[in-house]
Amino acid sequence: MSELSKIPVTVITGFLGAGKTTLIRHLMMNPQGKRLAVLVNEFGTAGVDGDILKSCAVPDCPAENIVELANGCICCTVADDFIPTIEALMALPEQPEHILIETSGLALPKPLLKAFDWPAIRSRITVDGVIALADAEAVAAGRFAPNVEAVEAQRAADESLDHETPLSEVFEDQIACADIILLSKADLAGEAGLAAAKKVIEAETPRTLPILPMSEGVIDPRVILGLNAAAEDDLEARPSHHDGHHDHEHDDFDSVVIDLPEVEDPDALQAAIIRLAREQHVLRVKGYVAVKGKPMRMLVQAVGERLRAQYDRPWGDTPRQTQLVVIGEHHDIDPAAIRAVLEG
Repeated sequence: MSELSKIPVTVITGFLGAGKTTLIRHLMMNPQGKRLAVLVNEFGTAGVDGDILKSCAVPDCPAENIVELANGCICCTVADDFIPTIEALMALPEQPEHILIETSGLALPKPLLKAFDWPAIRSRITVDGVIALADAEAVAAGRFAPNVEAVEAQRAADESLDHETPLSEVFEDQIACADIILLSKADLAGEAGLAAAKKVIEAETPRTLPILPMSEGVIDPRVILGLNAAAEDDLEARPSHHDGHHDHEHDDFDSVVIDLPEVEDPDALQAAIIRLAREQHVLRVKGYVAVKGKPMRMLVQAVGERLRAQYDRPWGDTPRQTQLVVIGEHHDIDPAAIRAVLEG
């Protein structure tokens, strides 16, 4: 089967809260006349991103073309989950003409690219390109590492220490694997922030890559789709901290799902979520909030101390229950302490 007859797949990677789901929503609304399918890979047991995308399905990407895999690591369950899911998408009555894969914010993209070498799918799909999103404001501030000053102090004190943090390794692997890097939330970063973020990323890229600003997930799809990168055949050009390792661990990160009853004071809950980032170093909080007296559910997305909340749609027949996914580094996740803060 020639490259032209293979179904192209775009892998969209990026750190927690970089805006991957927002970008995919934009691509769904602007499909360039192609029939799309979307595979969302969540970290944790409660899917939020897939539900967000299904709520804005369009004729060129109907709800049945949007599939979600939980637990944040496609590549660890290739035979059981990833291959059957891709095969199911390709077996749809109307076969998709382009597949978008949103990786977990904690995922290493290179092991996923290796999964495309499996005989069951290699002849039928190709990785059109890897798009890495980086939050321009966060990168400019060095927040992809928990404490940049402490890391630098370790380096100065003892050159023999392996002082790479898990967060910086994930960030660097995502950048190194990309064909194009999008600096998201460019409007929040400003010109100085964009310049600083670009400098940081250029220092990490193993080869010259386009680095483009983006706000609210809006970018011309023609810029990032149709790259014909065949990334699965180009692994050597995409170095990883984990090259040479037979497997990789996700024990650096953990998630907990917190169920709460209806909330009377959503402002107090939002303040509590911000406290989690400040006091317990939580990286990410996302989920839905049932606000007493409100027919609409509240979608909450927090990255560190930056939080966005909006009423996205009516609850309908769905149980009115607040459910939040809290993600952090393993040693920072204390379910009892997190619940205590959220219950106030």
